[in-house]
Amino acid sequence: MTASSARSALLPVLACCVAMACFQIGAALAKQLFVSIGPMGTATLRLAIGAAVLIVVTRPWRNWPARVPGLALLGLGASVAGAILFYYLAIDRLPLGIAMPVQFLGPLVLATVMSRGVMDLVWVALAALGIWCLLGTGGTSGHIDPVGILFALGAAVSWAVYILAGKAAGDALGSAAAPASLGIAAIILLPIGTVHSGTALLDPAILPFAALVAIVSATIPFWLELYAMPRLPTRTFSVLMSLEPAFAVLFGLVMLGERLSLVQTLGVALVVGSSIGSVLTIRENGTAAGLQSLD
Repeated sequence: MTASSARSALLPVLACCVAMACFQIGAALAKQLFVSIGPMGTATLRLAIGAAVLIVVTRPWRNWPARVPGLALLGLGASVAGAILFYYLAIDRLPLGIAMPVQFLGPLVLATVMSRGVMDLVWVALAALGIWCLLGTGGTSGHIDPVGILFALGAAVSWAVYILAGKAAGDALGSAAAPASLGIAAIILLPIGTVHSGTALLDPAILPFAALVAIVSATIPFWLELYAMPRLPTRTFSVLMSLEPAFAVLFGLVMLGERLSLVQTLGVALVVGSSIGSVLTIRENGTAAGLQSLD
C-alpha cells in the first residue's frame, strides 16, 4: 500500500472518530447550558440553530422532489426531536457514559429484530449484561437516577424510529432529508422550549454558546460523516459508530469529571462489543445502518 492510498484509507476513519468526539464534546458543553435554560431549552436551541445552519448551507429546496412522503418525513422529524430531547433530559440526570450505552439499545435491538439470526440473541444478551453492569452497581454517588434511565430509554426508542423513518424519507428526499427533518424537529420542540425557558432562549449571553453547541454537536459531525460514509464500507462505518459509548465515557471523564466504576466501565465495553458483534454477524438483509449515529 502506498503512502497516498494509506492516507486515503485512514482519513475517513479519522473523520468518524472526530465526528464522535465532536458529538460528545457538544453534549458535555450542552450540560453547561442546563443551568441557564434547562435541557428542554438547550435541545430547542441546538435543533433550531443546527437546522438553520444546515438549511442555509445545503439549500434542500434545490433537490426537492415532486412527491414527498409526508408521514415518513414527519416521523423522521419527530424521532429526531425525541432523540435529542430525551438524551438531554437523560444526561441532565446521568453521566454521559451511562446515558449513551442505554440509548444504544434502540438501534441494537432493532438490528436484531430485523436480522433474526441466532447470534443476534447472543449480542442482545451481552448488551443486557452490559446494561446490568452499568445500572446495578451505582456510580461515584452510589445512585443511578431511574428517571434518567427512562429518559435514556426514550432516546433509544426515538433512535429506532429514526432509523425506520429515515429509510423511507431518505430514499425519497436524498440529501434533503437531513435538513428537512432537523427543521421539523426544531418546530416540534419550539413550543416546549419556549414554555419551559421563555425569553431566556433569546438571551444574547446564551445564544453564542448555544450556537457553539449546535455547530460542534450537529453541523461538524454531519459533514464529517457525510465525508466518511461513501469512502467506507457500510459495515466498517457501523463498527466505528459502535465506539460512541466509549467516547461518551472518555469525554464525560475529561470534561465533566464523571467517573464510572470498574464494573460500569466493563458494562460499557460489553455494550460496545455487542454492537460491533451485531454489525459483523448481521445478515445481508439486515440493517447495518441501524448502528449509525444520530447527529
